[in-house]
Amino acid sequence: MSISTEKCIYIIGAGFAGQMLAQEIKRKKIFGQVLAFIDDDPALIGKCIEDIPVLGPINHFMSFLKHSELDEAIIAMPSASKDRIKKVYEVLTQCGFSRIRILPALSQIIEGNAHLIQTREIDPLDILGRTPVTISLKESLSYLRGKRVLITGAGGSIGSELARQLLSGGAERLYLFGHGENSIYQIDKELRILQKEGVGEKATIVPVIGDMKDRDYTKYIIKRLKCDVIFHCAAYKHVPLMEENPVAVVENNVFGTKNLLDGAIEAGVSRFVLISTDKAVLPVSVYGVSKMLCERLVLEAAQKVNKEKSNKAFMFVRFGNVLGSRGSILPLFMEQLKTGGPLTITDPEVKRFFMTIPEACSLVLKTGGVGKNGIPYLLDMGDPIKIVDIAQQIISFSGYEPDKDIKISFIGLRKGERIDEPLWTKEENPQPTEYSKIMQLNSPDPHSLPLDSLLEQLYPICCKEIDKNYRNKEELLSILCSAVPSLKEFYERNR
Repeated sequence: MSISTEKCIYIIGAGFAGQMLAQEIKRKKIFGQVLAFIDDDPALIGKCIEDIPVLGPINHFMSFLKHSELDEAIIAMPSASKDRIKKVYEVLTQCGFSRIRILPALSQIIEGNAHLIQTREIDPLDILGRTPVTISLKESLSYLRGKRVLITGAGGSIGSELARQLLSGGAERLYLFGHGENSIYQIDKELRILQKEGVGEKATIVPVIGDMKDRDYTKYIIKRLKCDVIFHCAAYKHVPLMEENPVAVVENNVFGTKNLLDGAIEAGVSRFVLISTDKAVLPVSVYGVSKMLCERLVLEAAQKVNKEKSNKAFMFVRFGNVLGSRGSILPLFMEQLKTGGPLTITDPEVKRFFMTIPEACSLVLKTGGVGKNGIPYLLDMGDPIKIVDIAQQIISFSGYEPDKDIKISFIGLRKGERIDEPLWTKEENPQPTEYSKIMQLNSPDPHSLPLDSLLEQLYPICCKEIDKNYRNKEELLSILCSAVPSLKEFYERNR
């Protein structure tokens, strides 16, 4: 079986998703020709689906493809486990495919509607971590139908994935808010292409360039846009970098969040969801402290809207690391691989909780609909994973042997980093909810942190140029250490 001029394509998986891809390839006539489906289902093997033969099983691929001129494979198995995808990938690479693409699990989450534009080159994310929980977005996003939804930090890793998934929610308008024009331009362009290719529904997409540190502008724009729901993803996040710029992280994360909350309350926003992090738990970095303060600000705002006796809901959703986010270990490892290594890790014992970006975002969107006002939520992250294990898997995925072809180097913990990152405090005592992978936390004692007086002390340093302590890094750290014992103890122990 061979075709001399057209690109040859095998689709791995003859289910509904694979069939939709085959139909699109056939209809557009520019991507090549599908030679066959490959599947494990005995009831399908040997049959034809729309004149395309179904071969199989998948694990016996090599025996009948070793002489093929095929040059591309598309894995269309959106409900398959990570282990299954890994095995399929190994078979395909042994067959010598020059290009392997995959249809991510997101397609399956959105009611099985698969489009060729959603396929992408397979990468380590597809074989690392656990198999994501399956969530019906059309059902869980029903609370957003006809609403105006604003995403802060929409050009970032979490914000942009929220935007992609929100295309299927039936929102009237989708506001992409951020201060970086390039990142907002990129996600705006991507969403419009996705819509053009039939992905999601026809929400009006509106890019908004602005800075949440600008209090007057932030309050103005929220009211002007008539936002119903806000997903607050924007934050400075890089721990060692923020240790060098502590005033900037407090100004942006803490006072930026306060500006958003004040604007949301004033404009009558019905739902506000803060994206939080495990680094807010007993924080040992300025970034972690800033996110802890953001959590407290959201709970304080929830108390204010609760007095209105309305149906409004202000909450935060906390989770650990996400695989593949900008500035995280996976992109760093891939860059280091390109130069032949070594892959650098802070400590051989460092462990982190991990979740893929699409899974985290689908659970955040679900929580935004079912969550109650003033209740903190935590995503079930499973078991922590050693960073060194991830490095070894990435090296193997790339066709090399760990410590032989590509070395792993340990460089020591950096400022603000620790071996383990807890997901909750003892007092928070997470409890399961009726929704899979979503847990509820006990709210912290509001008197355990003097929030209002702390902000009064920090404000002149971050935002008031006429004050003698304006941008005074040492004074800011002194104030934070006095208010947050875990930060003070960590700094004293690591001097």
